[in-house]
Amino acid sequence: MKLFRADFHVHTVLSPCGSLDMSPGKIIEAALDNQMDIIAITDHNSTRQWKTVMEIGADRGLVVLGGVEINTQEEVHCLAFFENSEMLGLFQEYLDKWLPDISNVPEKFGHQVIVNRNEEIIEEEKRLLWSGLNQSIDEVAQMVHSLNGIFIPAHVDRQAFGLYSQLGVYPKGLSVDALEVTPRVAESFLEKTGIKDRFTLVRGSDAHTPEQIGKGFTWLRMYEPSFKEIKFALHGVDNRKAWPNGALFGSENVGKKK
Repeated sequence: MKLFRADFHVHTVLSPCGSLDMSPGKIIEAALDNQMDIIAITDHNSTRQWKTVMEIGADRGLVVLGGVEINTQEEVHCLAFFENSEMLGLFQEYLDKWLPDISNVPEKFGHQVIVNRNEEIIEEEKRLLWSGLNQSIDEVAQMVHSLNGIFIPAHVDRQAFGLYSQLGVYPKGLSVDALEVTPRVAESFLEKTGIKDRFTLVRGSDAHTPEQIGKGFTWLRMYEPSFKEIKFALHGVDNRKAWPNGALFGSENVGKKK
C-alpha cells in the first residue's frame, strides 16, 4: 500500500464565498504545488463546476473527486462525494429540488459563476447557494448513501455550521463515513466529544483561495487513488486507513522527505 495526500474540501468560483481566483486551472496548479494527490470539489449546494476541474486534473495526473458541501435544514454543513458523473447528476437533481428559491445578491454574498478551461464565465447560478436545503441531515445522509456516496459532516469543531454547534450532540442513528475536523481543532474538543476514538476523522483546507489549498489535508493508506479505495480507507478495510495531518494525530512527520 501507498500513502496519499487528499484535500477533501475545496471551493471554486461557483461558491459565493469562493474567490474569483478559484478557477479550475488555478486550483489544479495550487494543489500540485502543495503536493496533493487527491482533491475534492465541494461547492455549496452545487456540483456544476466539478467536471472542468476534473478534466484539467486528469491531464495533470491529479485525482479530483466530485463532491458538494450541503447546508442542511438545521444549518449543518456536510460533505458528500460520488463515484461518477451519473451519481453526481442524480444528486444535483436532488439539490435543485430542495434548494429554496431565494435569489443571490452578488454585491452582498458574492458571485456564483461557472467558468470553462479558459476562465470564461459560461453560466451564473441565480439562486443563493448558501441557503439551507429543505431537507434534514438524516434525509441528506440517506440520499447520499442511496447513491453509494460518501457522507461526512464538515468542520464539526467549528462554532458555526458544525454538527456539534448546531445540534449539541451527535444525532442518534445518523450514518456517516467520517467526520471532518478543521486545521485548528483543539485537543479539548476531541476529548470532550470522544470523536477521535469513535469515528474516522479527516481534514480538509476548506479552501476559498488558491494559497489555502492543502493547508489541511488527510493521509490515506491504500492501494490506489480511486473512489473505491478511499471508501475502504475511511472504513479501515484490510488495514487501509485515513487520518488527519497534524501533531494531534501523530502524523506531523509522515511522508516528509529525509
